[in-house]
Amino acid sequence: MKHHLNTLYVFTQGAYLRKESETVVVRIQKQPKLRLPLLNIGAIVCFGRVGMSPYLMGHCGQKGIAISYLTEHGRFLAAVNGFTPGNVLLRREQYRRADDVDSSKEIAKSCVIGKLANYRTVLRRAAREHSNPEKQDRLTKVANRIDMALRTLDPTLTLDQLRGVEGEYSAEYFGVFNDLITSSNEVFVFSGRTRRPPQDAVNAMLSFLYSMLANDLRSACEAAGLDAAVGFLHRDRPGRPGLALDLMEEFRAVLVDRLVLSLINRGQVKPTGFQTDPGKGVRMDEPTRKLLVSTFQKRKQETVTHPFLNEKMTLGLVPHIQARLLARHLRGDSDAYPPFAWK
Repeated sequence: MKHHLNTLYVFTQGAYLRKESETVVVRIQKQPKLRLPLLNIGAIVCFGRVGMSPYLMGHCGQKGIAISYLTEHGRFLAAVNGFTPGNVLLRREQYRRADDVDSSKEIAKSCVIGKLANYRTVLRRAAREHSNPEKQDRLTKVANRIDMALRTLDPTLTLDQLRGVEGEYSAEYFGVFNDLITSSNEVFVFSGRTRRPPQDAVNAMLSFLYSMLANDLRSACEAAGLDAAVGFLHRDRPGRPGLALDLMEEFRAVLVDRLVLSLINRGQVKPTGFQTDPGKGVRMDEPTRKLLVSTFQKRKQETVTHPFLNEKMTLGLVPHIQARLLARHLRGDSDAYPPFAWK
């Protein structure tokens, strides 16, 4: 039976985590505020000034519980992992494939296909449910253009050309993203994708949750015995988890974009939770960040049927399955990497 372990997110500044028996205890101002069994935890994510005992850190490394440190606003800083599982031969093969243009292109192509297919699904679903005919028409047209691109994707495209296709249709998708927002509040107007820093509330939520998603994919890669830093679609860059970002592409629309839209359209996220800092873009307050993390965790508990395996599983388990499917392909046990295309 497959299990999706929980991730412990710690936001409170000055919190300190320690191991007591087989539990992790979160202390705030020296008082225990939370106690959880370590058996049910797959990762710990610390935001800002959060401390941890060496004893707990050592136990996590030994048991394969990933520890990640992020800034208070969600930017990744560092990760602590124990011995990497998996066969060294798998990583050697990953490096060989990453250095081979043709092999890289085929895996990158699968990642792009998964991303665009999920863009198409999100747009078509929204178009069917939209009450505004003009917006419905715009959403349908972009979805149809993405569909045509998927059907006619030239197999002779170079890796750079493939990246160009991904960039072109991502721009089209975000070009109609504001039509997916039904809230009339001006705080939630989306005028284009901006990052580092995000320039509006929608971008602030997207960037924050993309960081959460990237952290999940980094853990999935490591758990499968893969090197999260060496990708196929994303070029090597110091400090960038290229493979985690590759696999993340097919989950952006499914796990993050739909969640942000749902929070806005249902009025669950409040305009007062955002503030603009000159030169620093738009930031969220702590209650808003906590809301995003809690709903992100709930979303990952939803059950889906994996389109390739035809098995039911939690959505949060799918990134780990995808990392293992990629490892299987690299070992030569499958002809291609099958992306996750949500239906």
